[in-house]
Amino acid sequence: MSVTVAPAAEARAGTREWAGLAVLALPMLLLSLDNSVLFLALPHLTADLRPGPAEMLWIMDVYGFMMAGFLITMGNIGDRIGRRRLLLIGAAAFGAASVLAAYASSPAQLIAARVLLGVSGSVMAPSSLALISAMFRDARQRALAIGVFTACFMGGAALGPVVGGVMLESFWWGSVFLLGAPVMVLLLATAPVLLPENRGGAGGRIDVPSVLLSLAAILPVVHGLKEIAADPAHPLPYLAIGAGVAAGTVFVRRQRVLADPFLDLSLFRNRSFGAAMALLPLVMIIQSGVYLFASQYLQTVRGLPPLRAGLWLAVPALALAAGSIAAPVLARRVRPGTIVTAGLTVAAIGFLVMARADDPGTLVTGLSVGFVGTAPIGALGLGLIVGAAPPERAGAASAVAESSGELGVALGIALLGSLGTAVYRHALTAPEGAPPAAADSLDGAVSAAEGLPPDLAARLLDESREAFMTSLTVAGGACALLALGLAALTLALLRHLRPIGQD
Repeated sequence: MSVTVAPAAEARAGTREWAGLAVLALPMLLLSLDNSVLFLALPHLTADLRPGPAEMLWIMDVYGFMMAGFLITMGNIGDRIGRRRLLLIGAAAFGAASVLAAYASSPAQLIAARVLLGVSGSVMAPSSLALISAMFRDARQRALAIGVFTACFMGGAALGPVVGGVMLESFWWGSVFLLGAPVMVLLLATAPVLLPENRGGAGGRIDVPSVLLSLAAILPVVHGLKEIAADPAHPLPYLAIGAGVAAGTVFVRRQRVLADPFLDLSLFRNRSFGAAMALLPLVMIIQSGVYLFASQYLQTVRGLPPLRAGLWLAVPALALAAGSIAAPVLARRVRPGTIVTAGLTVAAIGFLVMARADDPGTLVTGLSVGFVGTAPIGALGLGLIVGAAPPERAGAASAVAESSGELGVALGIALLGSLGTAVYRHALTAPEGAPPAAADSLDGAVSAAEGLPPDLAARLLDESREAFMTSLTVAGGACALLALGLAALTLALLRHLRPIGQD
């Protein structure tokens, strides 16, 4: 199979490349949708498959674990064997796994299907972003293409609850997974025509110890961060994180001595690459944390059914998608550092509005403003990363960026979740006779109230909701402060960048 040489930097993409972007962006929308839609399907599949508590956790989390763990590995494999080839392999696997998940007849079968979905998703994400980098060599066009790519991923998060709610009203729970099959068939049919084959250099053998070390570094850290959010006092998550950090240290040392490193550490010497890699996970901490609080507020405090809550949450997700497209267009005339700094300052205002919200409209308005403000660093940051990497390392660079985003999401849920739990416990004045479980979380209080006398249940719910609102205020304020701190950091790290296309 021949390998297409990347065009010159000044070459501009044409109709074929933009059509190819649509082919790449649609699966990214699906990858995001496939994760968010599960939360609506959980009650239905639980009633059908009857998984135990441990099986339920694996059904929910194993998709994200596998995707985060294998991103760097798959990015490197794509650089060696060809990104389009690996993308097609991943698409075929994802489509097959979607059918397996839809018709799973036991928790074990569904877990196995989710494992395959996560691994195949880790194949498609870095391959797609690396192909975009190869197809769009003009800096302005590449920035816009990455903005569209990012917007589609966020659009999937917005559409997941809505599409899932509509489908679950008419079909069985497995129907939400079947969405993946026709999309992957479309990708398999059109990619050979619209997407060029592209890989870096002459390739080489995969260093198996580096693969194992990368998995040993990422998986325990992600797992530990998720467990800390559920139980901050338990020591095992911290041990898992420590083990992951130790494995990561060995991984880095190994890369320094390999002739053909699994991860080229010299990329981090590039000022733009290093700055974007520092900022991206920090912004993801904010986005994932506030989204968690907003979801809890709408469903638990306001008592909205999942579909209505999903419709409310679609607004900030779509705002984030719109900001992701607008940022690279604006960056053609304004310095990227200025756009990101201004956006994060606006985001801080939005999070303060959210922190003081006492109704869904105000909360969603504040969250939408906050997401519009944080959008530029996502779209422009990914552009800086793939633009700074040499063509032969585009897949690995894309994978590192996406891995840092996954870690940022897990860290945001862990940190802000733990902060919210601590504030909730401190603020709660539980009425006499309330079960101890009510002091753990708002969800615990709601569950505990079901078995109490009506008067005591009503008092417990009032107190627990008030305590949660206090935790929402603190979390929103913390995100506003973090956004302002990131604005100042951005001003220092990205002030050297000129408007896109004016370098």
